[in-house]
Amino acid sequence: MNEQTLAIHAGYEKDTQGTMAVPIYQSTAYEFRDAQHAANLFELKELGNIYTRLMNPTTDVFEKRFNALEQGGGAVGTASGMSAIFYAIANVAEAGDNILVAKQVYGGTTTLTGHTIKRFGIETRYFDINKPQEIEELMDAKSKLILFESITNPSIDVADFDTIVRIANHHHILTCVDNTVATPILCKPLSLGCDVVVHSASKYTTGQGLAIGGIVVERKALVEKIKNNPRYAHFNEPDESYHGLIYSDLPLPLFTLRIRLALLRDLGAAPSPFNSWLYIQGLETLPLRMQQHSASALAIAQFLESHPHVKKVNYPGLPSHPAHTLAQKYFPKGQSGLLSFEVENLETAKKIANQTKIFKLVVNIGDSKSIITHPASTTHQQLSAQELIDAGVPAGLIRLSVGLEDTQDLIEDLHQALTFATS
Repeated sequence: MNEQTLAIHAGYEKDTQGTMAVPIYQSTAYEFRDAQHAANLFELKELGNIYTRLMNPTTDVFEKRFNALEQGGGAVGTASGMSAIFYAIANVAEAGDNILVAKQVYGGTTTLTGHTIKRFGIETRYFDINKPQEIEELMDAKSKLILFESITNPSIDVADFDTIVRIANHHHILTCVDNTVATPILCKPLSLGCDVVVHSASKYTTGQGLAIGGIVVERKALVEKIKNNPRYAHFNEPDESYHGLIYSDLPLPLFTLRIRLALLRDLGAAPSPFNSWLYIQGLETLPLRMQQHSASALAIAQFLESHPHVKKVNYPGLPSHPAHTLAQKYFPKGQSGLLSFEVENLETAKKIANQTKIFKLVVNIGDSKSIITHPASTTHQQLSAQELIDAGVPAGLIRLSVGLEDTQDLIEDLHQALTFATS
């Protein structure tokens, strides 16, 4: 099936009532047929529902549908995008290990990897997404993961997938891509050779800012990279917390399965059935919405680039963007609805953010409503001055999440705000 059809139908087989809409299975637990059935489920001799912290029929549809759109080999839903990122890291790294993370990532990812993860004894080494060759210089035998964003937030850089994947495969190390901004509609990192994809489903997936959630997707045949790989011994040795289970021996998606059986089991950041249902509704229109988000963002970027008081516009759909060629290669159907632009200073940026009427001052992206954010004082406020520079977030940077309103109305809103702030 093609993408638009998958977005509406993948992963759902009608229940006994024949409901066209996916039901919300609002249940904590599930009755077993008998004691043997219960034992078989816990021993993985049968697959089925045990407890909603581990799996739920509504969440199962969300996972299968998202997996189909990403062309993955397996998926697991989480309670937030940040828990998806944390699970991806915790699934491979332990005290004494290190991970390699792009400097240009969402501020929450920077604080997670630069501060919180330290308390787990995991070191983070940062590389410039525009200089992927730095990865090899930072790597050693204890490196477990290369983490980056397909389109960075809010600097709007584009990852060089080919180079990063080539380095990672040469050293037999896993890659993890945050594909939230591009969505599986505009970019499929797994088909480009990446190993794991994470998303904040709170953004474009739901599309209306209705729910917090995330998802982790692994590529097909990932076991071939992990099996007998000394970097990932815990996938190849008996898990004593699960009756000596060896994940790399299972005919199942091993990366997401271990998240489900170990991390969701023990840490519990699972999505609620109602939120999973909201994501399913959002996925049905995601292909159409991403077309409009991308078209409007490009028109707004072109307007801003021509404005005399805008110093710089970051949008890879513009020929002037340093990564325009990469964007055309990796995102041929559009470059999403996120862009940023730089004005003279902090005060001008704040005046613009305060003056817009349609663009609302909010710290979110991917909404049907257009959003304006000043990252240096909000989402990236906790970063040091040097970290802000490294992340591509100068004081005068403004981030826009372009919604689904009329494009000309949005341009006129920005025009009047810029006129007010610079007069």
